[in-house]
Amino acid sequence: MSIFTETSALAEVAACHSEATICSGANCLVTTTDTNAKLILAVSILFSVMLALVMFAMGCAVEAERMWGYLKRPWGIAIGVLCQFGAMPFTAFVLSMAFNVLPIQAVVIIILGCCPGGSTSNIVCVLLDGDMDLSISMTTCSTILAMGMMPLCLLIYTSTWTSSDNIQIPYDNIGITLVSIIVPISAGMYVKRRWPHLAKKILKVGAIIGFGSSLVISVVWIILYQTSWIIDPSLWIIGTIYPFIGFGMGFLLARFVGQPWYRCRTIAVETGFQNVQLCNAIIQLSFNPSELEPMFALPLIYGIFQLLATVLFGGGYQAYKKCRGLGSAETESPSLEDGKETK
Repeated sequence: MSIFTETSALAEVAACHSEATICSGANCLVTTTDTNAKLILAVSILFSVMLALVMFAMGCAVEAERMWGYLKRPWGIAIGVLCQFGAMPFTAFVLSMAFNVLPIQAVVIIILGCCPGGSTSNIVCVLLDGDMDLSISMTTCSTILAMGMMPLCLLIYTSTWTSSDNIQIPYDNIGITLVSIIVPISAGMYVKRRWPHLAKKILKVGAIIGFGSSLVISVVWIILYQTSWIIDPSLWIIGTIYPFIGFGMGFLLARFVGQPWYRCRTIAVETGFQNVQLCNAIIQLSFNPSELEPMFALPLIYGIFQLLATVLFGGGYQAYKKCRGLGSAETESPSLEDGKETK
């Protein structure tokens, strides 16, 4: 069900073929084959398999005792949740107002801002010598809290343009995401406990595979939705700067409350990385085909610049370590008990 019923939108629907998949007024693309649908299904399956393998590898860096410690004393998690469901939706609202985008575009921006953290953040934490235990805890907690916080944030911020009742939250997708995180990570934690040396090798391979697969899948999505890239320049600007704003806010807030550097890096990454796949699912459920064309580009742009930020920050940090002559042991996150900071 569409959330917009303007006359122009109705005219576009009337002008389109009933089987059109991409519509711009009278210019509609009618699918003669199901090639794109098969490619999308193949990419989705591939992504799900790769996600499970990468989460298994990330679990090989997690210690159950430390993770339980964060859950008992959730100061780092609380800061991340404040950034995730406080700062990010508010920033989305401010950007929508500042750039004076169309109502339908503003709603998509806010949906993106209300999404929980994505699993890619766990891969980036490895590159930045972040706190994997905190990263996994934040990803899991934000996904659980999304079931209640997303409807609340959408109610608060979308009321300017539409009723949040018309936006459908795919709770089943959130549940699947949660399972896809918890199960493989638990298996990885078991491997780390039983075979710690093997776990280190799996972690390095998993980080490389995860980053590489993210790049490949992003390229495939760009090709599949190539007709959606002709959009207003303001959306390009928002999609470009929004992830960097998220990284900056997370880092500064964490540092402001006295968190050590490695946790600041972790919270920054968890704040800036949104679950783009969940955002796309909500868009598909909430809008009709004639309105989808200008919407898929924004989450894709955001996702692309998430990866660009990964290259910039990860590469910059690794270069910094090399210049300072720091090894992995010297930048390893300290335990909860020792309270030391690393740079």
